Formats: sequence, structure tokens, C-alpha cells
Amino acid sequence: MPATLSDRIPLGRVTDPRQRLIVALDVSTAAAAQKIVATIGDSALTYKVGMQLYTAEGPQVVRDLIASGRRVFLDLKYHDIPNTVGAAVREAAQLGVSMLTVHASGGGKMLQAAVDAARAGLMILAVTVLTSMDEHDLENVGVRGKVVDSVIRLATIALANGCHGVVASAREASTLRAELGDQFVIVTPGVRPAGSGHGDQVRVVTPAEAVASGASYIVVGRPITEAPDPAAEARAILGQISL
Repeated sequence: MPATLSDRIPLGRVTDPRQRLIVALDVSTAAAAQKIVATIGDSALTYKVGMQLYTAEGPQVVRDLIASGRRVFLDLKYHDIPNTVGAAVREAAQLGVSMLTVHASGGGKMLQAAVDAARAGLMILAVTVLTSMDEHDLENVGVRGKVVDSVIRLATIALANGCHGVVASAREASTLRAELGDQFVIVTPGVRPAGSGHGDQVRVVTPAEAVASGASYIVVGRPITEAPDPAAEARAILGQISL
């Protein structure tokens, strides 16, 4: 069975909204990432390191963030044979990351291998349907039906194989909660403050909408990191999710 939230952050009783905010470091150098982190200061606790930064700088950028007292969400979306994914998760666990992603579409054996390889306290989060995709995109890759149906199906597989939560748009979060309960984490990318551009995201919501829909964590990147004052923008978003 998937772990409950009670042995991690008690998200249903959050008093500090910084526990919900993940800032995406979608930059190409450690220097740029460090500048963002320093500028934001204590307005955020957790940072996402994705494929762009990790490919450019490697694991040292993760080590440095953790050494500075930040939590790291390693978003590399592992999707391979079970043995390979399990080995990758063990390496990520050695780095000390707090959260990492695998693709739910990798199937039950792969997901179970990831869970088995994780150390205590490391959340394995299964990516359901990317927030850049809509029903037309799914049909092009051979998946028919509504996006929400695919999200529910993939989330069910992930939780049945021990994952601690899923990555999904907040547009599906309320249905996930209604169908599958509240004893798992939902991380929602594609979050944009009102008035922000959507970039390459399709299924986009505001921070307040995401949390109200049942999101445990929201991921915000460019609206914070490219703002004239990233710390002020982060604080503004915290104000929107102080529910």
C-alpha cells in the first residue's frame, strides 16, 4: 500500500504555505540556479531540478542545493525497464533528494522497482498525463478518450504499486481526490498566477485553484524565476495558497 502523508508533511494541516510551493529551476547553469535560489531566499523551501539543469550540470547541482538546506524535487521522469529504473532511483536516493518522478505508463513492475529502491522519506511520484497534452495529443499516440480517464487509470496503477503520489494537472486533481481518496500526494505543474502566459502548457490553473482542487504541492517556474523580483512573486503566490 502507498505510504500516507502522516509520516511526511501533514499537508491537510499546513500552517506554512512554503511547504506547498516548489520552484522550478528551469535554467542551464548551476550559477543561474544559485542566483535564483539566493534571490528567493526564505520565500521557498523546495526546488525542482529537471532534465535541462541536470543534463547541463549533473548531480553536483543537486548536492549543492541539499547542502544549502533546500529540499530537491528531482524531475527526470524515469521510464525504462524495471532494473534500470530501480538502479537510477537508488542513485537518486544516495543524493538525498526528497521527491522524484517516474512515468506511470512504465507499468506496474517498473513502478514497484522504483518504490523498492527508494529510501525512507523519498517520495516516488508517478507522472500521469503531461500538462502540455490534451485529448487530441493523446489520440495521436494511440490513447482514446478523455484526459481525466487516462489520469485516473494511470494514478490507480501507480498507487496500487506503492507510489506515494502522482503528478497531474489540477484540472484532474478534484476527480482524483473523489475517486481515489486523500491518502496520497498530488503534485501539480502547469500552475500560472492569473495574468501569466501559459508557455507550452495546455491544462493550466492558478495557484489558488490548484490547492482548492486538492493539490498537495504546486510547481511554479518562469512566473517566479523570470519575474523582476522573484522573492516578491514567490511571496505573492504564497499569499494565494494560504488556505
